[in-house]
Amino acid sequence: METSTIHEGGCLCGAIRYRVTSAPTALVVCHCRTCRKAAGAPSLAWAIFRMADFAFTRGELATFASSPGVERGFCARCGTTLTYADADRPDVADVTTATLDNPDAFAPTKEIWLDEKIAWEAVDHTRARYPRSSRTSEPLP
Repeated sequence: METSTIHEGGCLCGAIRYRVTSAPTALVVCHCRTCRKAAGAPSLAWAIFRMADFAFTRGELATFASSPGVERGFCARCGTTLTYADADRPDVADVTTATLDNPDAFAPTKEIWLDEKIAWEAVDHTRARYPRSSRTSEPLP
């Protein structure tokens, strides 16, 4: 994880920018169906920060309720997937790792929702692996 305490990021077109003033609390690759659909990709990497340390500095986020209690944030102008907010976890801000200005500094340490993984996608066996969320399941051997 990066040691600096200020991290910035934003969408493809630049209409939305955000700033985080803490280190991430978790770095994950999610394989769930809704993340795949939201990103149009086989998986989606997330950097999770404390909500108290997260703020938008430019633009206004558009949201979509993808499932009960979950809102996914995106740029209405360019479509970039930016955030995930779960009503059961109001104290954290999940941001798509690739939207950080320095995504290389936020390498994932966990792979989650492997029960929903696309069969042909490779898994990094050096990371902790969970069949579902890391909050609801034990890691795989």
